[in-house]
Amino acid sequence: MRLWLVRHAEVAAPPGLCYGASDLPADAAATRAAARALAERLPHGLCLQVSPLQRCELLAQSLQALRPDLTLKFDARLREFDFGTWEGRPWGDIARAEFDAWLADFALARPGGGECVAELMARVALAWDDWRASGREAAWVTHAGVIRAARLLAGGRRQVAAATDWPAEGLAFGASLVLQAG
Repeated sequence: MRLWLVRHAEVAAPPGLCYGASDLPADAAATRAAARALAERLPHGLCLQVSPLQRCELLAQSLQALRPDLTLKFDARLREFDFGTWEGRPWGDIARAEFDAWLADFALARPGGGECVAELMARVALAWDDWRASGREAAWVTHAGVIRAARLLAGGRRQVAAATDWPAEGLAFGASLVLQAG
């Protein structure tokens, strides 16, 4: 059984901006290009489970316009990590001490007073478990943080103790990867 992980296209925001849970739009042309590239590869009749943030919604709707056989289901568990008061700030403007405090207690600290990594892992694990129980292939149109969490889940990890446990390898904007599960 396969799970397609699809990252939204590049957002319309300055480079280096912290925008996890912020509902920023994606670049429309990049979204259309990503949808065209992906539409040919997705299996027929697949359900697209979609983060409710507009950058993912736009990609899912663009895919469905090209592939009417695809169905959309919005799932708040697939939204990006919430960085609290860090949202909308350039990463370079966040005090090093604040960042270091998060890294020192990576699983439970709440950067900017937002969400902790343990909460992100728990909600993505719920979506993962529901997908596994369905016995059907699916695609998640989502974000880099959720994709990293799904990679950990595919490897059997449900908790992250330290920042060094978090996958460093990301996924490019508009790209996809496929995870296999038995």
